[in-house]
Amino acid sequence: MKASQKNKKLKIFGRAFIYPKKPAGKLYSYRKWFSYVLLIGLFSFPFIKLGGEQLLLLNFLERKFVFFGLIFTPQDFYLFALAMLIFIIFVICFTVIFGRLWCGWACPQTIFMEMVFRRIEFWIEGDANHQKKLDQQPWNKEKILKKGSKHFLFLLISFGIANTFLAYLIGSDVLYHIITEPVDQHISGFLSIWLFTLIFYAVFAYVREVVCTVICPYGRLQGVLLDNQSLIVAYNEQRGEPRAFLQKSNVAPVRGDCIDCGLCVQVCPTGIDIRNGTQLECVNCTACIDGCNEVMAKIKRPANLIGFYTQDFIQQKKPFKLGLKAYGYTAVLLIVMLVFSSLIYKRQDVETTVLRASGTLYQLGNDGTVSNLYNAELINKTNQPIRFTFRSQNKGDVINFIQKPEILPQEGTTHLTFFLVRKKDQLRDFKSEVVFEVSANGKVISTASSSFFSQP
Repeated sequence: MKASQKNKKLKIFGRAFIYPKKPAGKLYSYRKWFSYVLLIGLFSFPFIKLGGEQLLLLNFLERKFVFFGLIFTPQDFYLFALAMLIFIIFVICFTVIFGRLWCGWACPQTIFMEMVFRRIEFWIEGDANHQKKLDQQPWNKEKILKKGSKHFLFLLISFGIANTFLAYLIGSDVLYHIITEPVDQHISGFLSIWLFTLIFYAVFAYVREVVCTVICPYGRLQGVLLDNQSLIVAYNEQRGEPRAFLQKSNVAPVRGDCIDCGLCVQVCPTGIDIRNGTQLECVNCTACIDGCNEVMAKIKRPANLIGFYTQDFIQQKKPFKLGLKAYGYTAVLLIVMLVFSSLIYKRQDVETTVLRASGTLYQLGNDGTVSNLYNAELINKTNQPIRFTFRSQNKGDVINFIQKPEILPQEGTTHLTFFLVRKKDQLRDFKSEVVFEVSANGKVISTASSSFFSQP
């Protein structure tokens, strides 16, 4: 292991901490502003209302999910599962084309670690060498003040993240009640806030890059997904090798562009040497690209010795083009999205299920009619109560209700029990179909079908 790698790590409480150098450069600036946009969205989505519902809700406890104001109930679980499948296929497709760029630019773990907590660390403790020196020195006034200030801010931000995380899980309105009402009324909620606060604090103050390199399964998945046509952050060894320190007297024509300065290693948040090839620990944060480009500019060599390359380009100078694997995943993604869109379009605000009462067949009336007994369940998928009417699509049918609610509660269900009566002379078959309609404000909002039995 080279000196540039050794001096980046120091063991604290049995944990080898990495001290990356503060990154700077064009790509880092792009990533910084992109992260700010994502952070604004992450912290605002649970508190923005659309159609009376928060923009995004993942309430697994009550099995209620809201996406941009659209409510999904347990009966819509297939849609939620399909949406998760679309997300997974998208990440796979994205990885096949762009490598692990998601991890370095859009993953919440990386955004919080590198753009929030790490920047606080740079602000309070200084750059990598100052941080390492501070950790090695005995506990004195300076160390207590700096460490105390840093960890206080870490806890404060972790507390904010925990509250936002719970707002996604239980809803911002419920979270507001937990915060504003007496603690003894919300013991479980209060404990949950502090539990998640301590978890996030531990992740960003102690565990850090281990989440990406050991815990997260996505890093291992990329080894299966990547191929020679995937764009990844890579070192152009054909141009950089053989390495040699920059010297005024060194004019040997065999020397590559890499001057072995180690800056690409020093800025890496996971502590790897990108010059050793594609590695599981690389999150494609592009810090090494900015660091190397800074050196290339100083020695007047072309930029992007480290850049976005495919293995085919590095080894054979083949230009970038999408491979068959990328086209295959893209086709699957488009098909699943098309299916999902059609299901969303056909989705009804009220779901109606009508079943014939078990243990009954049909009843013959003295007036020449035949009746069947039915049970119906109506599920309201909106956040507004609905005054409804229930009827048969056949205007000649008569419905005699045994149980007839007229209001369908918001996000609730109601049950109907009724006899459907038909004239015997209109029936030709033992079994026929009957279609029921649920109407509100003069508009049919749901339909359901069942079977009608009669004496042929």
